[in-house]
Amino acid sequence: NKSLNEVPCTMCGQCINVCPTAAFIDQDNTERVWQAIADPDKIVVAQIAPSIRAAIGEGFGLEPGTPIVGQMVAALRRLGVDIVFDTDFSADLTIMEEATEFLERVSKGTGPLPMLTSCSPGWVNFVEKFYPEFIPNCSTCKSPMSMMSALVKTWYAERENIDPKKIYNVAIMPCTAKKYEMARPELSGSDGVEGSPDTDAVLTTRELIWMIKCYGIDMLSLPEEDFDSPMGLATGAGDIFGTTGGVMEAALRTAAVKLTGKPLDELEFKEVRAVEGLREVP
Repeated sequence: NKSLNEVPCTMCGQCINVCPTAAFIDQDNTERVWQAIADPDKIVVAQIAPSIRAAIGEGFGLEPGTPIVGQMVAALRRLGVDIVFDTDFSADLTIMEEATEFLERVSKGTGPLPMLTSCSPGWVNFVEKFYPEFIPNCSTCKSPMSMMSALVKTWYAERENIDPKKIYNVAIMPCTAKKYEMARPELSGSDGVEGSPDTDAVLTTRELIWMIKCYGIDMLSLPEEDFDSPMGLATGAGDIFGTTGGVMEAALRTAAVKLTGKPLDELEFKEVRAVEGLREVP
Protein backbone atom coordinates (compact mmCIF):
# COMPACT_ATOMS: atom_id res chain seq x y z
CA ASN A 1 0.00 0.00 0.00
CA LYS A 2 2.79 2.40 -0.87
CA SER A 3 3.49 4.44 -3.97
CA LEU A 4 6.55 3.67 -6.06
CA ASN A 5 8.15 6.88 -4.75
CA GLU A 6 8.19 5.34 -1.26
CA VAL A 7 9.84 2.02 -2.13
CA PRO A 8 13.30 1.19 -3.54
CA CYS A 9 12.12 1.22 -7.16
CA THR A 10 14.55 2.47 -9.80
CA MET A 11 11.75 3.26 -12.29
CA CYS A 12 13.55 1.18 -14.94
CA GLY A 13 10.27 -0.13 -16.36
CA GLN A 14 11.33 -3.77 -16.70
CA CYS A 15 8.32 -4.90 -14.65
CA ILE A 16 6.12 -3.57 -17.47
CA ASN A 17 7.88 -5.84 -19.96
CA VAL A 18 7.62 -9.04 -17.88
CA CYS A 19 4.23 -8.73 -16.13
CA PRO A 20 2.01 -11.40 -17.74
CA THR A 21 -1.30 -9.71 -16.84
CA ALA A 22 -0.53 -6.07 -17.75
CA ALA A 23 -1.03 -5.08 -14.14
CA PHE A 24 1.86 -2.70 -14.68
CA ILE A 25 1.72 -0.20 -17.52
CA ASP A 26 3.83 2.87 -18.19
CA GLN A 27 2.49 6.35 -17.49
CA ASP A 28 0.97 7.47 -20.79
CA ASN A 29 1.94 11.00 -21.89
CA THR A 30 0.29 10.91 -25.31
CA GLU A 31 -2.87 12.79 -24.27
CA ARG A 32 -0.95 15.73 -22.83
CA VAL A 33 1.09 15.92 -26.05
CA TRP A 34 -2.09 15.91 -28.17
CA GLN A 35 -3.43 18.77 -26.03
CA ALA A 36 -0.24 20.80 -26.41
CA ILE A 37 -0.25 20.31 -30.20
CA ALA A 38 -3.89 21.47 -30.34
CA ASP A 39 -3.17 24.60 -28.25
CA PRO A 40 -2.48 27.54 -30.61
CA ASP A 41 -0.56 29.32 -27.85
CA LYS A 42 1.95 26.49 -27.44
CA ILE A 43 5.15 25.99 -29.43
CA VAL A 44 5.77 22.25 -29.32
CA VAL A 45 9.44 21.27 -29.46
CA ALA A 46 10.39 17.60 -29.76
CA GLN A 47 13.80 16.02 -29.22
CA ILE A 48 14.73 12.48 -30.29
CA ALA A 49 17.13 10.30 -28.28
CA PRO A 50 19.94 8.45 -30.13
CA SER A 51 18.56 4.95 -29.57
CA ILE A 52 15.05 5.77 -30.80
CA ARG A 53 16.22 5.95 -34.40
CA ALA A 54 17.43 2.34 -34.24
CA ALA A 55 14.27 1.00 -32.60
CA ILE A 56 11.23 2.73 -34.08
CA GLY A 57 11.45 1.03 -37.49
CA GLU A 58 10.57 -2.32 -35.90
CA GLY A 59 7.12 -0.92 -35.11
CA PHE A 60 6.54 -0.44 -38.84
CA GLY A 61 7.66 -3.89 -39.98
CA LEU A 62 11.34 -3.16 -40.56
CA GLU A 63 14.24 -5.26 -39.29
CA PRO A 64 15.37 -4.22 -35.78
CA GLY A 65 18.10 -1.60 -36.01
CA THR A 66 16.97 -0.16 -39.35
CA PRO A 67 17.50 3.62 -39.14
CA ILE A 68 14.66 5.83 -40.40
CA VAL A 69 15.65 9.15 -38.86
CA GLY A 70 14.50 11.40 -41.69
CA GLN A 71 11.06 9.80 -41.91
CA MET A 72 10.65 10.05 -38.13
CA VAL A 73 11.38 13.79 -38.24
CA ALA A 74 8.87 14.15 -41.09
CA ALA A 75 6.23 12.18 -39.15
CA LEU A 76 6.60 14.40 -36.09
CA ARG A 77 6.05 17.51 -38.19
CA ARG A 78 2.92 15.94 -39.68
CA LEU A 79 1.67 15.21 -36.17
CA GLY A 80 1.83 18.96 -35.56
CA VAL A 81 5.17 19.36 -33.78
CA ASP A 82 6.62 22.79 -34.54
CA ILE A 83 10.36 22.18 -34.03
CA VAL A 84 12.33 18.90 -34.02
CA PHE A 85 15.78 18.74 -32.44
CA ASP A 86 18.30 15.92 -32.12
CA THR A 87 19.22 14.86 -28.58
CA ASP A 88 22.60 13.91 -30.07
CA PHE A 89 23.37 17.65 -29.91
CA SER A 90 23.04 17.77 -26.12
CA ALA A 91 24.70 14.35 -25.86
CA ASP A 92 27.75 16.06 -27.34
CA LEU A 93 27.45 18.78 -24.70
CA THR A 94 27.20 16.13 -22.00
CA ILE A 95 30.38 14.50 -23.24
CA MET A 96 32.26 17.80 -23.31
CA GLU A 97 31.15 18.52 -19.75
CA GLU A 98 31.79 15.00 -18.43
CA ALA A 99 35.23 14.78 -20.04
CA THR A 100 36.19 18.18 -18.60
CA GLU A 101 34.91 17.21 -15.16
CA PHE A 102 36.78 13.89 -15.32
CA LEU A 103 40.09 15.55 -16.24
CA GLU A 104 39.65 18.09 -13.44
CA ARG A 105 39.05 15.31 -10.94
CA VAL A 106 42.17 13.51 -12.14
CA SER A 107 44.47 16.54 -12.33
CA LYS A 108 43.11 18.76 -9.54
CA GLY A 109 41.41 16.31 -7.21
CA THR A 110 38.11 18.18 -7.38
CA GLY A 111 36.06 15.02 -6.85
CA PRO A 112 36.30 11.31 -6.02
CA LEU A 113 37.30 8.64 -8.54
CA PRO A 114 36.18 6.61 -10.33
CA MET A 115 33.70 9.06 -11.83
CA LEU A 116 30.37 7.52 -12.78
CA THR A 117 28.16 8.73 -15.60
CA SER A 118 24.89 10.45 -14.69
CA CYS A 119 22.94 10.18 -17.97
CA SER A 120 20.53 7.40 -17.00
CA PRO A 121 17.85 8.29 -14.44
CA GLY A 122 17.33 4.60 -13.67
CA TRP A 123 21.01 4.23 -12.85
CA VAL A 124 21.09 7.47 -10.81
CA ASN A 125 17.99 6.35 -8.91
CA PHE A 126 19.64 2.99 -8.23
CA VAL A 127 22.74 4.68 -6.77
CA GLU A 128 20.65 7.08 -4.67
CA LYS A 129 18.51 4.33 -3.15
CA PHE A 130 20.92 1.41 -2.83
CA TYR A 131 24.45 2.87 -2.75
CA PRO A 132 24.15 6.50 -1.60
CA GLU A 133 27.80 6.50 -0.52
CA PHE A 134 28.69 6.61 -4.23
CA ILE A 135 26.58 9.68 -5.05
CA PRO A 136 29.71 11.92 -4.92
CA ASN A 137 31.30 9.69 -7.58
CA CYS A 138 28.53 10.51 -10.05
CA SER A 139 29.13 13.22 -12.62
CA THR A 140 27.40 16.49 -11.81
CA CYS A 141 26.20 16.81 -15.44
CA LYS A 142 22.55 16.69 -16.39
CA SER A 143 21.45 14.05 -18.86
CA PRO A 144 21.28 14.97 -22.56
CA MET A 145 17.48 15.13 -22.32
CA SER A 146 17.54 17.59 -19.45
CA MET A 147 20.34 19.65 -20.98
CA MET A 148 18.38 19.98 -24.22
CA SER A 149 15.15 20.92 -22.45
CA ALA A 150 16.88 23.60 -20.39
CA LEU A 151 18.64 25.00 -23.47
CA VAL A 152 15.40 25.17 -25.43
CA LYS A 153 13.69 27.22 -22.73
CA THR A 154 16.68 29.52 -22.17
CA TRP A 155 19.25 29.99 -24.96
CA TYR A 156 17.01 28.97 -27.87
CA ALA A 157 14.00 30.94 -26.59
CA GLU A 158 16.15 34.06 -26.22
CA ARG A 159 17.77 33.55 -29.62
CA GLU A 160 14.41 33.21 -31.39
CA ASN A 161 12.67 35.83 -29.22
CA ILE A 162 10.15 33.30 -27.93
CA ASP A 163 8.43 33.51 -24.54
CA PRO A 164 9.79 30.35 -22.83
CA LYS A 165 6.47 29.90 -21.04
CA LYS A 166 4.90 29.12 -24.43
CA ILE A 167 7.37 26.33 -25.19
CA TYR A 168 6.23 22.77 -24.62
CA ASN A 169 9.17 20.36 -24.52
CA VAL A 170 8.49 16.78 -25.62
CA ALA A 171 11.31 14.24 -25.22
CA ILE A 172 11.11 10.95 -27.15
CA MET A 173 13.12 8.54 -25.06
CA PRO A 174 13.88 4.79 -24.90
CA CYS A 175 13.14 4.32 -21.20
CA THR A 176 10.22 4.85 -18.82
CA ALA A 177 12.69 6.12 -16.21
CA LYS A 178 12.87 9.30 -18.27
CA LYS A 179 9.29 9.99 -17.20
CA TYR A 180 10.56 9.90 -13.61
CA GLU A 181 13.51 12.15 -14.50
CA MET A 182 11.13 14.68 -16.05
CA ALA A 183 9.40 15.10 -12.68
CA ARG A 184 12.55 15.59 -10.57
CA PRO A 185 12.15 19.01 -8.87
CA GLU A 186 15.74 20.11 -9.56
CA LEU A 187 15.14 19.83 -13.31
CA SER A 188 12.67 22.71 -13.48
CA GLY A 189 12.34 26.48 -13.65
CA SER A 190 14.23 27.19 -16.87
CA ASP A 191 11.24 29.14 -18.19
CA GLY A 192 11.38 31.42 -15.16
CA VAL A 193 8.47 29.76 -13.36
CA GLU A 194 9.40 28.00 -10.13
CA GLY A 195 8.47 24.32 -10.27
CA SER A 196 7.69 24.37 -13.99
CA PRO A 197 9.34 21.25 -15.49
CA ASP A 198 12.01 21.79 -18.13
CA THR A 199 10.71 18.67 -19.93
CA ASP A 200 6.92 18.78 -20.18
CA ALA A 201 6.26 15.28 -21.55
CA VAL A 202 8.18 12.10 -22.31
CA LEU A 203 7.10 9.68 -25.00
CA THR A 204 8.56 6.19 -25.26
CA THR A 205 9.25 4.57 -28.63
CA ARG A 206 6.00 2.62 -28.37
CA GLU A 207 3.97 5.73 -27.58
CA LEU A 208 5.34 7.57 -30.62
CA ILE A 209 4.63 4.54 -32.85
CA TRP A 210 1.05 4.50 -31.53
CA MET A 211 0.57 8.24 -32.17
CA ILE A 212 1.90 8.01 -35.73
CA LYS A 213 -0.37 5.04 -36.52
CA CYS A 214 -3.38 6.70 -34.88
CA TYR A 215 -2.91 9.69 -37.14
CA GLY A 216 -2.91 7.42 -40.19
CA ILE A 217 0.59 8.43 -41.24
CA ASP A 218 2.38 6.01 -43.55
CA MET A 219 5.82 6.80 -42.14
CA LEU A 220 7.79 4.55 -44.47
CA SER A 221 6.53 6.44 -47.52
CA LEU A 222 7.44 9.87 -46.15
CA PRO A 223 10.33 11.82 -47.68
CA GLU A 224 13.30 12.26 -45.37
CA GLU A 225 13.49 15.59 -43.56
CA ASP A 226 16.29 17.18 -41.54
CA PHE A 227 16.32 18.22 -37.91
CA ASP A 228 15.90 21.90 -37.18
CA SER A 229 19.00 24.00 -36.62
CA PRO A 230 21.09 24.76 -34.74
CA MET A 231 20.31 22.04 -32.21
CA GLY A 232 19.90 19.37 -34.84
CA LEU A 233 23.64 19.06 -35.49
CA ALA A 234 25.81 16.47 -33.75
CA THR A 235 28.91 14.30 -33.97
CA GLY A 236 29.28 10.53 -33.91
CA ALA A 237 30.18 10.76 -30.21
CA GLY A 238 26.64 11.77 -29.34
CA ASP A 239 25.21 9.12 -31.63
CA ILE A 240 26.89 6.18 -29.85
CA PHE A 241 25.05 7.02 -26.61
CA GLY A 242 22.52 4.52 -27.94
CA THR A 243 24.83 1.54 -27.43
CA THR A 244 26.01 -0.02 -24.17
CA GLY A 245 29.33 1.56 -23.22
CA GLY A 246 28.86 4.36 -25.74
CA VAL A 247 28.75 7.15 -23.15
CA MET A 248 32.04 6.03 -21.62
CA GLU A 249 33.62 5.61 -25.05
CA ALA A 250 32.56 9.10 -26.13
CA ALA A 251 33.85 10.61 -22.87
CA LEU A 252 37.20 8.85 -23.24
CA ARG A 253 37.55 10.07 -26.82
CA THR A 254 37.03 13.67 -25.75
CA ALA A 255 39.24 13.34 -22.66
CA ALA A 256 42.08 11.86 -24.75
CA VAL A 257 41.97 14.75 -27.24
CA LYS A 258 41.77 17.36 -24.46
CA LEU A 259 44.67 15.73 -22.62
CA THR A 260 47.02 15.29 -25.57
CA GLY A 261 45.88 18.11 -27.83
CA LYS A 262 46.11 15.70 -30.77
CA PRO A 263 43.54 13.88 -32.90
CA LEU A 264 43.03 10.23 -32.05
CA ASP A 265 44.84 7.65 -34.17
CA GLU A 266 42.22 5.06 -33.21
CA LEU A 267 38.74 6.59 -32.94
CA GLU A 268 36.97 3.57 -31.46
CA PHE A 269 37.53 2.43 -27.87
CA LYS A 270 35.91 -0.97 -28.26
CA GLU A 271 37.25 -2.21 -24.93
CA VAL A 272 34.53 -0.33 -23.02
CA ARG A 273 31.61 -1.72 -25.02
CA ALA A 274 29.44 -4.72 -24.03
CA VAL A 275 27.58 -5.50 -20.83
CA GLU A 276 29.67 -8.20 -19.14
CA GLY A 277 31.29 -6.97 -15.96
CA LEU A 278 33.54 -3.97 -15.36
CA ARG A 279 35.00 -2.45 -18.49
CA GLU A 280 38.24 -0.48 -18.54
CA VAL A 281 40.79 0.78 -21.04
CA PRO A 282 44.41 -0.27 -20.36
